[in-house]
Amino acid sequence: MKRIVRAELAATLLLTVSTNVAFSHATLERKEASPNATYRGVIQITHGCEGTPTKRVSVTIPEGVIGAKPMPKPGWTLSLEKAPYAKAYPYYHGDISEGVKTITWSGGELPDDQVDEFTFLARVTDTFAPGATVYFPVEQDCVKGAYRWSEIPAPGQNAHSLQSPAPGVTIVAARTKSSSSAASSPANTIQAGDLVIDTPWMRATPGGATVAGGYVRITNTGTRPDTLISASIPLASTGSIHSMTMDGGVMKMAAVDGGLVIKPGETVELKPGGFHLMFEGLSASPKVGEPVSGTLGFQRTGEVRVTFAVAPIGAKAPNAPAATEPAAGHHQH
Repeated sequence: MKRIVRAELAATLLLTVSTNVAFSHATLERKEASPNATYRGVIQITHGCEGTPTKRVSVTIPEGVIGAKPMPKPGWTLSLEKAPYAKAYPYYHGDISEGVKTITWSGGELPDDQVDEFTFLARVTDTFAPGATVYFPVEQDCVKGAYRWSEIPAPGQNAHSLQSPAPGVTIVAARTKSSSSAASSPANTIQAGDLVIDTPWMRATPGGATVAGGYVRITNTGTRPDTLISASIPLASTGSIHSMTMDGGVMKMAAVDGGLVIKPGETVELKPGGFHLMFEGLSASPKVGEPVSGTLGFQRTGEVRVTFAVAPIGAKAPNAPAATEPAAGHHQH
């Protein structure tokens, strides 16, 4: 009987220790990322060390993850360590050969019985193929004691067998589908974090036009709101988000201050006659059948590369025929 009790006690202690180890790890909220896409890293610190507050959190950005930028935290001091990359990587405005390798938040105080998040944005390159795991070692220093979540499993080794595993992110292929209805429609749907970006398109413009409208449908599949804050294409000097409303029979257009919020579970459609993207200062005219690359910027998700299909002048939908052209001097958005 005593042996049974001892065995049960040992099993209970083992379960308790295992549970404490599992819940003590620094973790990343988002477990997946895609090649050539922005990744929003959210480090979750769930406890201190030996019952004392956390005073410093540091994350190492691995090779192949570029353009890292931290989110500041009130009451904490940010410090960045930059170094050359092993090679140059294509970036938004040309190749990039060096960048942030370590981000450190220090000087604040996170009590042992509270949780907090430390956030950064970065771009995952195509160095990593789908199925790979990228590890972000994290250091946690407290008033008393410290943790180093820095162990990376060897090939074939299970990360759960490590005492202090570094948080890992699984690389998955971007979910896209191609339109089958028009040659001018490129891959039409992009999954970026919690956002589904569907059917980016714009209309061709007549020669000499300086303004073009852009449209897209965005669905937030997550539990937190996100905000569309910017848009850009190489053909335009500026891009912004605009609304169009009727006031006493008069159509009015205005920039959307602070960006366009997409609530959890909500789909927002930017379309002719409503919310839309405004590209100004065109250096060339978008042409039917010649897709235009661009970028959409989100407050939480970061920058997402998209490709706008180009529909005829005056079209009401991406694959619709051209509508009657507006009178000279008027713009359709």
